[in-house]
Amino acid sequence: MAITAALVKELRERTGAGMMECKKALVETDGDIEKAIENMRKSGQAKAAKKAGRIAAEGVIVILPSEDGKKVAMAEVNCETDFVAKDDNFLSFANAVAERVLGSDVEDVEALKALPLHEGEDTTVEEARQALVSKIGENINVRRFVRLEAEGEIASYLHGTRIGVLVDLSGGDQDLGRDLAMHIAASNPVCVEEKDIPEELLAKEREIFEAQARESGKPDNIIEKMIEGRMKKYIGEVTLAGQPFVKDPDTKVGKLLADKGATVNRFVRFEVGEGIEKKQENFAEEVKAQMRT
Repeated sequence: MAITAALVKELRERTGAGMMECKKALVETDGDIEKAIENMRKSGQAKAAKKAGRIAAEGVIVILPSEDGKKVAMAEVNCETDFVAKDDNFLSFANAVAERVLGSDVEDVEALKALPLHEGEDTTVEEARQALVSKIGENINVRRFVRLEAEGEIASYLHGTRIGVLVDLSGGDQDLGRDLAMHIAASNPVCVEEKDIPEELLAKEREIFEAQARESGKPDNIIEKMIEGRMKKYIGEVTLAGQPFVKDPDTKVGKLLADKGATVNRFVRFEVGEGIEKKQENFAEEVKAQMRT
């Protein structure tokens, strides 16, 4: 069967692959476009597997609210380079992933990957990811997501596409919610208040502080006071309520909330590539600078 330009064009439109790759696939299947698509999908899986071990520490955070604002999805999708993180095909995929998170009830990434990327279509999130790896030539991962349903009102903040924060706030107003989301982006607290700090984290820090204090050679009663002082300082640093508010460092966030009659029910902060070995960028300082201008 003759491989016409129209046939190649149709295959390119349906797969997003390059012209020569489409022509080769059609030649191999004697012009059977459905068989060519099937073979290209299989080839895409092979290419994706080859690239799976490569570090994907760049990417984007996407935040997507429901129409009534009572439910918000946030997803991190990674790639290897900042260049690809700005690519329209990559961004379209990342936004579709967030939309699928918002419209589903899945709880983990593996379950999400098994869903259709778009409602009413057959191509799954994982199949679309593999096809994008084949097309772009970089490893791409759907790393994590969260779906919050509001107890109060959900405020959100995106620092470019690098840091995303969701805050579930009861009381206060939209301005307070956004300020808190920006503060969390900049100051990266572990939890809302002291009672929320994981016991293992407290125990680990106390052990470190005790070892440091004992090196001083001071009596046990002084050492204990040193440990308690350092623990109090640590708790203030890692809890949202204990941190100085970025916009007004003389005021603790806990006091700000009390003055506004507001309560933070929970928050979630994602930063692109955190925990993955990569070049470090100080985006938190960028947020602080932005809030002070």
